[in-house]
Amino acid sequence: MRLIWSFVGLAALGLGVARAEEKERPLMRDFMGLNGHTVQFKPDLYAPIARVIRDYHPLHWDLGKDTSFPTTFPSARNKVDWSTVYGSWVKAGLHVDASLMFDDFAPGDWKDISRDAAVYGEAFARAFGPSSRALVESAEIGNEPGKYSDAEYRQLFEAMAGGLRKGDPRMRIATCAANLGPSGRYSKSVDCLAGLESLYDIVNIHIYAEIEGWPTWRRGAPEDPRTKFMEHLRSVLTWRVEHAPSKELWLTEFGWDASTKGPPPTGDFAKWEGSTEAQQAEWIVRAWLIAARLGLDRAYLYFFNDSDDAHVHGSSGLTRNFVPKPAYYAAAWLQSSLGDYRFRRVLREDAAEGYVYEFVDGSEPKRRALVAWRVSGTDAPGVLPISANGITRVERMPQSKNPAEAIEVKAEGDGAVRLPIGESPTILWVNDG
Repeated sequence: MRLIWSFVGLAALGLGVARAEEKERPLMRDFMGLNGHTVQFKPDLYAPIARVIRDYHPLHWDLGKDTSFPTTFPSARNKVDWSTVYGSWVKAGLHVDASLMFDDFAPGDWKDISRDAAVYGEAFARAFGPSSRALVESAEIGNEPGKYSDAEYRQLFEAMAGGLRKGDPRMRIATCAANLGPSGRYSKSVDCLAGLESLYDIVNIHIYAEIEGWPTWRRGAPEDPRTKFMEHLRSVLTWRVEHAPSKELWLTEFGWDASTKGPPPTGDFAKWEGSTEAQQAEWIVRAWLIAARLGLDRAYLYFFNDSDDAHVHGSSGLTRNFVPKPAYYAAAWLQSSLGDYRFRRVLREDAAEGYVYEFVDGSEPKRRALVAWRVSGTDAPGVLPISANGITRVERMPQSKNPAEAIEVKAEGDGAVRLPIGESPTILWVNDG
């Protein structure tokens, strides 16, 4: 949740991308995810953004300070009723992934780490899994457990995953935030789970498009090679193909900060640099498109809401104090526009000329959508390889509650159209029928 996910020893890129493109992609409605948080999350407000929601579920709410405490599900030990919390999410048509966070327990705090983790996992899955209340579809064993050694995390993972499997074999299990190479402060090496492949279904990663770390934490566009956003995704996709081809790959944290405030005059964040609200909106939408193109199975945006704090992760929300920001409207437009579509192919990926991706309707392949944008710069005319005859609608991504702007296209010779293309993606809907 705090810092960029890093890689050591990048693998060859071509193999992973080529094989990923052979797999049928998920519909965007099943791909676009959002990070929420327990009782603070408002399901009806965020339902237009994403159907798949990830929750940061604190174990200490359920156990207090005693890891051997017999759970009282569906109620937590602090009296939160999870059936009410997650029930309201499911009622709103959402699908829940719970990141089971044990950060408040140091490794030495567990009475018996293997026994207690197994008991908790079994109780959680039995209480909330698809076979019982059907409130939680998947569970992650930890978020960013960097305070645990690899051996300690492996021991906990094996026990809790075994408990989850026993409690409900239909509940899918994800790793914590993982990375290639040695473990880091905010992620665990995939190597520490070698041999435990039968105990998980999903590899979980966190990547932020960061150009520079401390002291600015400056982020950039997802296409900017300085952020290595696409490079890192390609690298782990290659690893997945070579080492875990049957596992799904979820990007469970990515995002950008956009605050109305300047950084504080002193302290750790005195030189912090955020993005503008327009950049946040554009980069979020483009990152979802890029992640779908590269072959991930799901991508969860961080975060749902913020309090306009000028520091890392302090203004990452789609809403500010639950009031929609420009990114909220942009994300809702993407969901409503392409929710029924899945990525099909790249028509163009060029830093100067722009990006053009083709998506296809999941139920009617004669209905297509072309998404076009430029990485940077003002709007400029662009030519797309498509006949004007089949185009039914053209819209540019909105950044307010006003309707999306309709864009005029002009026929450009045989089988091509000209239209203005800028940093905000434009979608052209095509009906070949």
